[in-house]
Amino acid sequence: MGMNDSVKWGFLSTAKINDKLLPGATESDRVDVVAVASRDAERAEAYARERAIERAYGSYEGLLADPDVEAVYISLPNSLHMDWSIRALEAGKHVLCEKPLSRYPEDVERAFDAAEKADRILMEAFMYRHNPQTARLKELVDEGAIGRLRLIRAAFSFPLDDAENVRLDVALDGGSLMDVGCYCVSGARVLAGEPEHVYGEQVQGESGVDVLFTGTMRFSGDVLAQFDCGLVLQVRDELEAIGEEGSLFLDDPWHCTTPGLELRTEGGVEKIPVDAADSYRLQLENMSDAIRGRAEPLLDREDALGQARAIEALYRSAAEGGPASL
Repeated sequence: MGMNDSVKWGFLSTAKINDKLLPGATESDRVDVVAVASRDAERAEAYARERAIERAYGSYEGLLADPDVEAVYISLPNSLHMDWSIRALEAGKHVLCEKPLSRYPEDVERAFDAAEKADRILMEAFMYRHNPQTARLKELVDEGAIGRLRLIRAAFSFPLDDAENVRLDVALDGGSLMDVGCYCVSGARVLAGEPEHVYGEQVQGESGVDVLFTGTMRFSGDVLAQFDCGLVLQVRDELEAIGEEGSLFLDDPWHCTTPGLELRTEGGVEKIPVDAADSYRLQLENMSDAIRGRAEPLLDREDALGQARAIEALYRSAAEGGPASL
């Protein structure tokens, strides 16, 4: 399997997050980033030069018209995810779209319908799902390492002091739940399935987006989850699966930079090591393998739909001031 078999990718936007994907893409023999697009031709060209990407486009349409590009990675602001995912699919490209795909379940349906119609793969980019640490957590919970699962607790926050940041823009679907809380929702869903009903509370900042959000979710089998996320707190990121006989604690569940689990029981704390892996590379490789028919996409329509339904219900609950069922 040489370079000729690698999938040719184009990046739609010059967002900062691209730089988290490029190193792994460069090292992989399954991924070849051949093009980048920006709304500004000069910016695209400078970006491509600095990162040794062969082609630069001064418009997103230009990149989508390139017949050599097989797959696109979309890292645009949240509110643009749907439009450009669908346009890319209709142009015959496979699409890896940055999370969250959308806060509206009907939009997610529309995008996957477009993927089906074009016979192309669409995947939501929750990179942590591809990390061995996440697989190990699920495996341990499923095999009963903590007894019966009862409670999930999750957090993800960081301080955002730049008023111009897209995450603080209501029109661009900003907010803490969309940006970081979606990981907490996803992590709970990995372990407990789809929530039956949720309760959300939010604090809105000056711009109108939620800068602090807490959520409680109830799953079938009487499993509860509680999470918090924020753009006005210090950096915090953790996930804990709590069962009747112990708990599994992850200190770095989302970035997986220093992976490893702690099994906490009456007998003490057992550290369970996990080899470090580049989640972004694994994500691109899973998608590339799926395009070549060698693997199933790890995240599919049902998963993206469950995610959007939960986020939509949490926002509905926070707005209405009571629990929301799904």
